Amino acid sequence: MQDGIFNNMHADLVGGFYDSGNNIKFSFPTAYTISLLSWSVIEYHEKYADIGELEHVKDIIKWGTDYLLKLFVSPSSTSAYSLILYSQVGNTDNETNCWQRPEDMSYERPIYMCNSKASDILGEIIAALSAASIVFKQENVYSGELIKAAEKLYDFTVKNDTGHEQGTYTEVSACGGEARKFYNSTGYIDELVWGGTWLFFATGNNSYLEYATERFEAAEDEEAISDTGIFYWNNKLTATAVLLTRLRFFRDLGYPYESAMGSSSNRTDQLMCSYLSDEIFKKTEGGLILQSRNNDEPLEYAATASFLSKLYSDYLDLLRRSGVSCGGDGFSLTTLRSFSMSQVNYILGDNPMKMSYMVGFGDKYPTRVHHRSASITWDDHHYSCAEGDRWLYSKEPNPNVLLGALVAGPDEFDKFSDERGKPWFTEPSIASNAGLVAALVALHEAPRKSSNSTAFNLGMDQMGIFDNIYLIT
Repeated sequence: MQDGIFNNMHADLVGGFYDSGNNIKFSFPTAYTISLLSWSVIEYHEKYADIGELEHVKDIIKWGTDYLLKLFVSPSSTSAYSLILYSQVGNTDNETNCWQRPEDMSYERPIYMCNSKASDILGEIIAALSAASIVFKQENVYSGELIKAAEKLYDFTVKNDTGHEQGTYTEVSACGGEARKFYNSTGYIDELVWGGTWLFFATGNNSYLEYATERFEAAEDEEAISDTGIFYWNNKLTATAVLLTRLRFFRDLGYPYESAMGSSSNRTDQLMCSYLSDEIFKKTEGGLILQSRNNDEPLEYAATASFLSKLYSDYLDLLRRSGVSCGGDGFSLTTLRSFSMSQVNYILGDNPMKMSYMVGFGDKYPTRVHHRSASITWDDHHYSCAEGDRWLYSKEPNPNVLLGALVAGPDEFDKFSDERGKPWFTEPSIASNAGLVAALVALHEAPRKSSNSTAFNLGMDQMGIFDNIYLIT
């Protein structure tokens, strides 16, 4: 509750989310989590409402955006290049040496600050605030606050004035040095394109779309080969292509965007084919797609692949298309949806281990999740760092069930070790859980009665995302 007060700093950084069973708050994956959750609500708010979860997920998003609004101090009028961005609260030294629930923390929590060079975090925050503003569009004051902050950040972040540098936050030790081993960023243009795209949807200002489409090719050039076709906290290009394809399908703005829209559409079709082909992404014997480097922690990537494939199949369904051809191959909507469902089914227990990787779901699930709060009993006793080790190394199940948490998952051979000391199997994260939430709501049955007569009862809001966009005349 004292986050933000450190040495001579007196910022208000209370709130936000701890991540990955640790007591550290990372700004980069927090913003990504809010972007992804907001997108799922924009598309499928009817489904959320039908199962009584709409206000719940909006509360989660607002908890995140309230924190994101605290993370930056805008440039002053006297210095066009001054910006303070808080990238992290807490450090790895304390996390490595102390297994302690957050209620018992008494050690110092350092604050990490960035300047304008943290273009990736800034782009992701722009995306999160913009997407969330659409979620809260019925709440004019709060939505307006989010848009105003996003536009101010955008104006500062994308300008090319002399003296203004762009780059990744993990290039600068004081900003992202501590985060490299957890959330090392390999590029920033994809976040700026992602942010510009969402800001366009939020405002209808074509200059943001112009920036996104003009920089899309540069983002492709920057993209690491190992990240091609993957949507996760470090790569937004795949998801941006899907968003631009959505725009082309349902609100085609014509000139001068045809080339970028066509390229995005082709890329999206190729993405869907890659999900279904073993030539690009291998699958385990049990059917889990392997997209990550070294095939580790695969469930986060499988979840977003499930979300995007189901979402795109719904787009095609709205267009009354039965499938798409890509090269000599192609896919049907049925095949694409089967793939999407297969990944979620695998996560929930249809796998060789017969284990649900969502904690608390099914008869068999991980019970020794790598998570401080879950692993330490709640008995009104304060446990020191030294005392916490007994819980870290205990072979007993966690005394507190971390309901709904998605763990990292099995290895490439479908094997899983339920051990607290092996986080590569048992560690959850907010980013991976956001992907699973999006996949689950996308795959959920549509409400029997839909208020959106144009969506063929798919449970989608086909046109709501375009409320602020007008055709050029």
